[in-house]
Amino acid sequence: MQIQPKSTSKSARLIAIKILCAVIENNRSLTDALTACEQLDDRDKAFCKELCYGTLRWYGRLEGILSLLLQKPFKAKDTNIKVLALTGLYQLIYLQTPDHAAVSETVNACIKLKRPWAKNTLNAVLRRFLRERDALEAQADAVLSVQYSHPSWLVEKLQNDWGDELTTILNANNQRPPMSIRVNEKVCSREEYLKELSNNDIETEQQPYNNVGLTLTRATNVEHLPNFWKGACSVQDSAAQLAASLLNIEKDQRVLDVCAAPGGKAAHILEASPNSIALTAIDIDEGRNQKVFENFKRLNVKGTVLTADGLEPGKWFDGKPFQRILLDAPCSATGVIRRHPDIKALRRPEDIANLVELQQQLLKSIWPLLDTNGVLLYATCSILADENSRQIERFMTQQADAHEISINAQWGRPCCVGRQILPGEDNMDGFYYALITKIPKIT
Repeated sequence: MQIQPKSTSKSARLIAIKILCAVIENNRSLTDALTACEQLDDRDKAFCKELCYGTLRWYGRLEGILSLLLQKPFKAKDTNIKVLALTGLYQLIYLQTPDHAAVSETVNACIKLKRPWAKNTLNAVLRRFLRERDALEAQADAVLSVQYSHPSWLVEKLQNDWGDELTTILNANNQRPPMSIRVNEKVCSREEYLKELSNNDIETEQQPYNNVGLTLTRATNVEHLPNFWKGACSVQDSAAQLAASLLNIEKDQRVLDVCAAPGGKAAHILEASPNSIALTAIDIDEGRNQKVFENFKRLNVKGTVLTADGLEPGKWFDGKPFQRILLDAPCSATGVIRRHPDIKALRRPEDIANLVELQQQLLKSIWPLLDTNGVLLYATCSILADENSRQIERFMTQQADAHEISINAQWGRPCCVGRQILPGEDNMDGFYYALITKIPKIT
């Protein structure tokens, strides 16, 4: 990618440093931190986002190379200078920015950051990299976790779960994700919308596993999608689009979506199901629930939205069982790293055990709400077996009335229980699905 940092991008670079420090130092998600770049014009905003996403995507590798260039690491108080150095390396390695421009703009930013002492250091570091690039990259890449820019603990977990597919997964996680959309079939068919897109010179490919999904050849602003604000389509990864059809919802059924925000799957369920269904979407986060309301309004679909805790159904459940439940469980999000590279910087090994425990508790809390012969769809955007197949296998050994419904599909691969999509397969994010039905108790 060719990005020329002109004088107008100086503020963009400084804002990128601020955003990256918010992620690395303060553990803010990149999505939240990126609000700081909204003040920029379109070109500078694109440059700022490129620095942020790219530096986080390759943070581990860039940090490994930087460590070889420094006699001693930067002090904790100088994280902004370390991050500045990493963005300079990112430009030199991945953006094809002219060497002189990448070096000079990075070095000059030290003044704006009120760290004039760092100019000579960064100038020496970046110029040494240019002189010794091949040897430095080869030395850093001798360590697999550095080469593929993943924390070593995650590499170990993926190795244990996926063996020979490890490097394929790591490589897929470092690719730029595609932009996929879901056509609202209550507004128009996919074929009709394809014509609208073609008329607007937007090229797409059809999702092979449903009749509403499209993947754009090139990402675009939603403003350019025909009738987006009239509910004609939504941005949603192709893997997430599989949930609605897996539930196989019938007329007059009561449907529960747990951990529903921001509401993409709930909206799809309402678009794809008979108008007579009654859907309740719950999420513990009131702020995120606002996104559910906004999506429902834009798409002109109707459902009940509650700010509620799935672990405490006694506070909101009306006693009438649900025939279909989607539990879109909180997870490590290791299947969407290509879309959210900050996951590699934010996630910690101890997070996995905590998430597994939360998933167990949610399954136990929600299961009694399912009607006999009803179906629960357990979903995560994780690729870790502890959160997925092993989680559901454990649950089913504890629930005598829980029985797996096998998912026979051409996508993903079968697990001991459920089905797993790995990142990048058929252009999809990493996702796991398991279908469980509640069988009548034997008396």
